[in-house]
Amino acid sequence: MRVLLQRVSRAAVAVDGEEVGAVGHGFLALVGVAHEDDVAAARKLAAKTARLRVFADGAGLMNLALGDVGGAVLAVSQFTLYADTRRGNRPSFTDAAPAEQGEAVYEAYVEALRAEGVPVETGVFGAHMQVDLVNDGPVTILLEA
Repeated sequence: MRVLLQRVSRAAVAVDGEEVGAVGHGFLALVGVAHEDDVAAARKLAAKTARLRVFADGAGLMNLALGDVGGAVLAVSQFTLYADTRRGNRPSFTDAAPAEQGEAVYEAYVEALRAEGVPVETGVFGAHMQVDLVNDGPVTILLEA
């Protein structure tokens, strides 16, 4: 499982021109699921997301977590995180989990974040989405399980 976190001052996701999720200060989490991933992986990465200390403290050091700053997460499914580009110019997505498994693990990640007390907004699994964000820093971190 891969979760690409981008620290944001705001982020929103739309489907067919209609906003379906938005957050202010926090993370945009792009969530990719592979064949071997399960609910345990989702819970592990949700806990890591909730506790990751990459928000500035009073001294300007990255020392605070989401809960410390009242942050939220916009979680968007992103099977293309498993693109294999080693051969040719057209990516292969065979490492990505099938849709049913991917959705279940993605939903487990979202629910585990909520169980950690993190406010979460989501995109629509499997939909063509438009994501708008302001990357704060920029800070972008890849989590893997």
